[in-house]
Amino acid sequence: MGISRLDVFYRRLLLTKLFIGGWGKPEDLKRIFEFRKIIGDREKCKTLVPVDYPVYINKTEELTDCHIHDGFFVSPLEHLVPGILPQEAVKARFQFIVPKRWQRNRPVCIQLAGTGDHFFWRRRTLMARPMIKEAGMASLLLENPYYGYRKPKDQLRSCLKNVSDLFVMGGALILESTVLLHWLEREGYWPLGMTGISMGGYMASLAVTNWPKPIPLIPCLSWSTASSVFTTADSFKMGTEMQRNVDSLENLLGLAGALPIKDGRFVKVEAQSEVSSSLVNSSGINTGTITTHSVGHGKKMNSQKCCRPSLHTESISFMKGVMDECTHMANFSVPVDTGLIIVVQAREDAYIPRTGVLSLQEIWPGCEIRYLNGGHISAYLFKQNFFRQAIYDAFNRFCLKYPSSQ
Repeated sequence: MGISRLDVFYRRLLLTKLFIGGWGKPEDLKRIFEFRKIIGDREKCKTLVPVDYPVYINKTEELTDCHIHDGFFVSPLEHLVPGILPQEAVKARFQFIVPKRWQRNRPVCIQLAGTGDHFFWRRRTLMARPMIKEAGMASLLLENPYYGYRKPKDQLRSCLKNVSDLFVMGGALILESTVLLHWLEREGYWPLGMTGISMGGYMASLAVTNWPKPIPLIPCLSWSTASSVFTTADSFKMGTEMQRNVDSLENLLGLAGALPIKDGRFVKVEAQSEVSSSLVNSSGINTGTITTHSVGHGKKMNSQKCCRPSLHTESISFMKGVMDECTHMANFSVPVDTGLIIVVQAREDAYIPRTGVLSLQEIWPGCEIRYLNGGHISAYLFKQNFFRQAIYDAFNRFCLKYPSSQ
């Protein structure tokens, strides 16, 4: 199967404009690293968001087939990691689209935004309104931090200014999704599920890892780690300032002398001829070994030189390790019931490289993978009906498996 040329072009165009501000504040990165250790463990963070967390509706509009409620709440991340969010993003905004007549139960699917999906129009038009007509299903559209009303004034369109912004977005959406799931439960809606396309599917997956109950999840055109998208050397242009700051960041984050390798596991590398280190991630999964060997005429390869062929290459490698540490699904809890997960992928996807990346099926045994023809961009634009069908199937599967959970 080939790859989509449109995906290749779009990917190169996008990545040259990202992270123009660098890594972000070093102290913010350190706080993010520490918070990731908490939020990656469902048992540790299940009490971070109270079940009665306040949510407000400030506007209601009536259409022919539905009511549209605009609402907001303060992001829990602002309370837990004060000042990490830009001021514009502290207030989380959402749009709740409810059918006038329910067909069966009162199902609600929370939809998170994909790359470039500002405000609510795209998801409301292409997904939420058709879902009301086809299945009588409500949708709750949460606006991502750094997007729409929550976009910092100095940010250019969808291009996150700092690497740390991506990690902050993920942490905020995990907690904000929990707020909304609690609120929907209090209001009597059932069943509840989560979806998203591209980055939205990835963020929905992160959010579900923290929910302590079985829940339908439908990540579309998604991936298992952000590093596969943002750190391929052929398309990512890293600024010189970011390259110079690698050593200082390693020391700050407690990663000095660490080598980021497959699946983002940092392993300490000793300055000797042969090192073999077994890697076990935070979920207890053994991810393999790394060994440096003697080379050529009995001379021993210097491990630091081996790992540092150039400043740019080292920076890309460090970036991959940092991104995997903060975003790899294997560093988060496994959803309660992986049988309720339907992953939709494009066969010719060239926007999300998959070489050397663990699949969601490997991380979440039992989930279903569905493939559609075409590339990432063409599927995003023209295959919304496939995504909606996967949503209906996952919700039906939940109702059959947990009929008494209402």
